[in-house]
Amino acid sequence: VQLQASGGGLVQDGGSLRLSCAASGTIFSINIMGWYRQAPGKQRELVASITNGGSTNYADSVKGRFTISRDNAKNTVHLQMNSLKPEDTAVYYCNVIARRTGSGGYANYWGQGTQVTVSS
Repeated sequence: VQLQASGGGLVQDGGSLRLSCAASGTIFSINIMGWYRQAPGKQRELVASITNGGSTNYADSVKGRFTISRDNAKNTVHLQMNSLKPEDTAVYYCNVIARRTGSGGYANYWGQGTQVTVSS
């Protein structure tokens, strides 16, 4: 399973960005899709996740500002980020828990990361 993320960049305090991630390969099904982030000197943390049924989970720090969505037919997940703050600056990673065709179980897959920088 390959994950291709896009949409990162530089934005001013209060601005918006939309991240997208497309999963490809011999995918049988995808359970959870999500976004993590890692700022310099900090551990990677969950930003938001969404199940194949549409249930969402958000980090407290982004609730009310970020919205995660997915398109099951296209195996894509999006993260709409509004009211961005300098503390949102980090490398954002796409993550899926997926089952490959012919595989017996689910595995964790990571994208390459996309930089989000919010200037003050």
